[in-house]
Amino acid sequence: MTTEELPEQSMAARGSNRSRRPDSQAFREFIGSQWGPRPTTMPERNEVADHLAQRHDAAGQPFDGERLIIPAGGLKVRNNDCDYRFRAHSAFAHLTGLGGELEPDAVLVLEPTDGARTHEAVLYFKPRAPRSSEEFYADPRYGEFWVGARPSLEEMEAMTGLTCAHIDGLRDAVAKDAGQVQIRVVGEADANVLALVNEVRQQAGLPHGEDAREGDDALLEHLSEIRLRKDPFELKQMERAVQATHEGFDEIIRALPRAIGHRRGERVIEGAFGAHAREEGNGLGYDTIAAAGNHANTLHWIDNDGAVRPGDLVLVDAGVEVDSLYTADITRTLPVDGTFTDVQAKIYNAVLEACEAALEAANRPGCVFREIHEAAMHVIAHKLEEWGLLPVPADESLKASGQQHRRWMPHGTSHHLGLDVHDCAQARRDMYLDAKLEPGMVFTIEPGLYFRADDLAVPEEFRGIGVRIEDDCVVNEDGSVTRISEEIPRTIADVEAWIARVQGSQR
Repeated sequence: MTTEELPEQSMAARGSNRSRRPDSQAFREFIGSQWGPRPTTMPERNEVADHLAQRHDAAGQPFDGERLIIPAGGLKVRNNDCDYRFRAHSAFAHLTGLGGELEPDAVLVLEPTDGARTHEAVLYFKPRAPRSSEEFYADPRYGEFWVGARPSLEEMEAMTGLTCAHIDGLRDAVAKDAGQVQIRVVGEADANVLALVNEVRQQAGLPHGEDAREGDDALLEHLSEIRLRKDPFELKQMERAVQATHEGFDEIIRALPRAIGHRRGERVIEGAFGAHAREEGNGLGYDTIAAAGNHANTLHWIDNDGAVRPGDLVLVDAGVEVDSLYTADITRTLPVDGTFTDVQAKIYNAVLEACEAALEAANRPGCVFREIHEAAMHVIAHKLEEWGLLPVPADESLKASGQQHRRWMPHGTSHHLGLDVHDCAQARRDMYLDAKLEPGMVFTIEPGLYFRADDLAVPEEFRGIGVRIEDDCVVNEDGSVTRISEEIPRTIADVEAWIARVQGSQR
């Protein structure tokens, strides 16, 4: 057959042009033979499995008699036939305990029951195929030759403690008694699962599409709110993430001398932390901010392509996401030479004072979440007044009709933390910003001051300096609040000693 006679190739099929996959019957028979037996020992039960039933009860409580669909989500294309690393939707991870790269395209179904518990959980996923199948060698998404051996149904049940079923049974499970049973889905997690659910709902005469959005959003909102208070397993994971992040900052300090001599020293800092995060956890909880000099005044500076110059401060906002997908969120502002100048110290200590005031407010009985920010802002406004920078008195600036001090700190002071760096973001205002602190809550305290290089409203000596200090805090059973990150140095003396100690150990 000549080139002119070849059939027209679809765009979707053109990815195969780069290689030739054998498909002869002889090859299929040969590759499917002469493999050793698989291990017979079942994997150990995950530590988190003991907490899942309580999470399922909390998830299902407002939706008695309804079927709840929580997808993990699928792989997302990076370019052509290459995908990004998989990371499950946080609601799925919370309710299954699965982290790492388990399991793309899986779906958790909370099935309504008539028993003592409102729902029973069934995990639908694609188990590994036999080594005699075409999938084994030819499927780049699921094939064992491509991505490694996937667990069997029995192995997944042993790991999670959940009832497991093949993903091929999902449609029937969703459609069972539809119409008599209402169906809700976390639609943002997986467009394909959302389409399947909407098709079933439409066929059953249930609200679907936009008409079902309000009900689906209520499920997403509730699954966010049940994560506001962490269980003992989660708190242990948060401690682990903070410890790994502390070690990552040690690696940053070791890399500072090399960063100073590199044309893109911020990348040196980013890379030092990123390598540690990948070695000791699942990876980064979010893109690292490594902002030297004036770059620190861009709040989400993630280009990290600038030089690190002698005399600079470098603001590093970074967190290790451990294998369970819980992440720390720590910011430290470090003098790259090892010591702060007098002006840098003046600004740094103002931010540190705001940190301490916020923690003190959090420890007052009955503290409401927004009061943490208000306490930090009280310090920031009065410091700016003391320095002669505010056009009005601090007390006037602190009023809702003022807020002039926010020119130099436009972000909030706190957010919840957990599976997401900005955890529980879909929670209602009265459950989040206007809620009292309760045991098990984990949140950040992160005031800052940002004096941009072109800011003519501040003294020249302040320009180009940005400082943020961020710690991760937990509400204890007695209602007191402590910093999980207490061991990561924050005072000027301790930061300088930290740098000297870590860099001194290299010599």
